[in-house]
Amino acid sequence: QAILREGLEDVGQFFKANGSCRLPLSPSLLVKGIVPRDCSYFNSNAVPLKLSFQNVDPLGENIRVIFKCGDDLRQDMLTLQMIRIMNKIWVQEGLDMRMVIFRCFSTGRGRGMVEMIPNAETLRKIQVEHGVTGSFKDRPLADWLQKHNPGEDEYEKAVENFIYSCAGCCVATYVLGICDRHNDNIMLKTTGHMFHIDFGRFLGHAQMFGNIKRDRAPFVFTSDMAYVINGGDKPSSRFHDFVDLCCQAYNLIRKHTHLFLNLLGLMLSCGIPELSDLEDLKYVYDALRPQDSEADATTYFTRLIESSLGSVATKLNFFIHNLAQMKFTGSDARPTLSFAPRTHSIKTAGRIRDVFLCRHERVFNPSKGYTYVVKVQREGAGDAAFVQRTFEEFQELHAKLRLLFPSSLLPSFPSRFVIGRSRGEAVAERRKDELNGYIWHLIHAAPEVAECDLVYTFFHPLPRDEKAAGAHPAPKAAGSRCPPQCAVAAVLALRSCHLVPFSSPDATWARPVGKVGGEVKLSISYKNNKLFIMVMHIRGLQPLQDGNDPDPYVKTYLLPDPQKTTKRKTKVARKTCNPTYNEMLVYDGVPKGDVQQRELRLSVLSEEGFWENILLGEVAIKLRELDLARENTAWFALGSRGHGTL
Repeated sequence: QAILREGLEDVGQFFKANGSCRLPLSPSLLVKGIVPRDCSYFNSNAVPLKLSFQNVDPLGENIRVIFKCGDDLRQDMLTLQMIRIMNKIWVQEGLDMRMVIFRCFSTGRGRGMVEMIPNAETLRKIQVEHGVTGSFKDRPLADWLQKHNPGEDEYEKAVENFIYSCAGCCVATYVLGICDRHNDNIMLKTTGHMFHIDFGRFLGHAQMFGNIKRDRAPFVFTSDMAYVINGGDKPSSRFHDFVDLCCQAYNLIRKHTHLFLNLLGLMLSCGIPELSDLEDLKYVYDALRPQDSEADATTYFTRLIESSLGSVATKLNFFIHNLAQMKFTGSDARPTLSFAPRTHSIKTAGRIRDVFLCRHERVFNPSKGYTYVVKVQREGAGDAAFVQRTFEEFQELHAKLRLLFPSSLLPSFPSRFVIGRSRGEAVAERRKDELNGYIWHLIHAAPEVAECDLVYTFFHPLPRDEKAAGAHPAPKAAGSRCPPQCAVAAVLALRSCHLVPFSSPDATWARPVGKVGGEVKLSISYKNNKLFIMVMHIRGLQPLQDGNDPDPYVKTYLLPDPQKTTKRKTKVARKTCNPTYNEMLVYDGVPKGDVQQRELRLSVLSEEGFWENILLGEVAIKLRELDLARENTAWFALGSRGHGTL
């Protein structure tokens, strides 16, 4: 810190002598001074400086850049140039991957400037808001985006940006073999755009721990990213869109394999250590697989997505990095609440006079449980404010307070462990009384506790509280609440008595348990006496009779087939109603005249181990009705012969 201050004084003297200058990062950036209070440093190996310059334009914001010394930024410039070319190819093909590409400029040997992207945070900072083990949890990214995008439309737009940019990052980092991917090298904007930084290792030159590669997965794609895409912990049809985007983006880059090999080949003699011989070029060639067909490449990249998502090594790498960074955390770093978008204080929000926990309410979104409604009365405020907090959010408040104050100054917190069902009405009622006592003692504690920013932030209304207050819900008796399941059951009961008509024959949500349903996406083509059936995705399968999700797989026959020699099968997807396969089933040696007379019978079954597999739906496709001279990609509804819907 002292060295930084000394250096900033020298820079200040430079501006006093010269007035202004243009930043090497971009000739359009004209600055007239430096802002010492906004300057600091990062805790990575090279200890980069975070600098803030005064803009010559009086209406312009300060210009923030990173200055690095010790890294060869020519490699970063080259990597960003390759990603910029990839993005240009995608946009030219009508595919906007919402990529964030920042400026980077090498100003000398082992030094240079990097543009800072505003309103962005590293994944590590987002994850550690949920504790040092936050990298193992699924909700941190989704909660952070929800915090910064409280409106439903805002959040949906942020998720859409996340899906596109995450897909682009997966393809770009895999093709270029970008390594050293920990959670401080991946950033997320409040608008949902994800991007990677610090390209000190590429073309597969991974860091090693002994004989173990630090980067074990093909690319970084973790369960908390999948949670944002799916809108929960179960696969949804949006995950199909993500996989399709990845495969489409990958195949578009593969068409330009020669371009990337030629551009990188021109740089072989420039002295970048990790781009020095033909083996480095071969890495990109092997990653792009120019010898594969588009279908084979689609299958290949789908398997890479599954491999990355299933990799525990990535999360473990994140966790180890969290531990390593703990020793660098300064004493002035104050804990914040993960669910609050900004910090509030007694000065900004007004002194709290009284708090009272009124009631608990059953909630179903984003997950089932109970929320507690707290009435907050402030001095000088006419009306009381009402805030809704979950038990887990009370827990987080207490845990963060314990980081600041000794336990002797804090009231005791109710136990999280309960006997029986933890979400039951009786437990919620008991916790309501215990939490009421906790918050009363909290605001009557010593002033340094009761008036700290954490407490005032906790009791300050969030956007969701204001939305709930604006809705003015009518009061309900405690015993009259009916969850959505009851309403659905009631509607089904009325429909079974022919009192309520079904709105549509495709209303799959209204089907009774055990009935078949859903859709399968296929791509069917014929070439050189071969019939190609790409099984892509299935959506909307029904849960099993015990309420569990099935273990679905696809089986096909070409009828007529009395000997059952045309059976083909996909792999089994585990515990999902919306599986992704992207597997090619091939029938070889089928003459064109013969294939026109055949019928494709496709069945979706759930693997049941020692028991008989359960039929989840099937479809019969008459091949003469398809134009086999081209690729036929479509969704096909799954029915049942028994119900006459095949």
